[in-house]
Amino acid sequence: MRTVLLTGFEPFNKATVNPAWEAVRALEGWSGEGFRVEVRQLPCVFGQAIAAITEAIDALRPDIVIAVGQAGGRPEISVERVAINVDDASILDNAGLQPVDNAIVPDGPAAYFSTLPIKAIVRALREQGLVAGVSQTAGTFVCNHVFYGLMHHVDGRGIKAGFIHVPFLPEQAEGRPGNPPSMALDDIIQGIRTAVEVTLATDTDLLEAGGATH
Repeated sequence: MRTVLLTGFEPFNKATVNPAWEAVRALEGWSGEGFRVEVRQLPCVFGQAIAAITEAIDALRPDIVIAVGQAGGRPEISVERVAINVDDASILDNAGLQPVDNAIVPDGPAAYFSTLPIKAIVRALREQGLVAGVSQTAGTFVCNHVFYGLMHHVDGRGIKAGFIHVPFLPEQAEGRPGNPPSMALDDIIQGIRTAVEVTLATDTDLLEAGGATH
């Protein structure tokens, strides 16, 4: 029985909802032939978020880990390619921290690449009519922080792991300046479910070009 760990963040930046957590928690208890899903909420706090995800990994010993975060302003489900070894926050986290130009892991590698089948996931999402793309940057806030910490922790352990960003929910976008794009929660849930299914079924990613976004 393979274990899939999904994580989503608590709301941050004075928001009352985070689509990443709403989508992930909707999949709590999901199981199928040969797999089961466990979900965990992460604090949107530098340091604490990595501690929470690594603790869950050590306790559950998952075969797959997909961390999910909100990327307000993006129009699509962004399957992230790379995490970089830097914290450079433009806003405060939920503990009032705002690191600038800090290494996540001193003397750690400059970057880690996702071990999810990122292009296969994007193709499957698009075939379902969902707006999706491969992203070349996970930012430098707590999402990238967790992505890097996750990949550092599982490095060499044979665990498929990576990060997916999701857009605002419609109710979050309403009334915001510039009318930012959004996505229905049901579509986000479908997207994460599909990412899990593709990862379970895929040993070698696609080599086709394209899929870039922000």
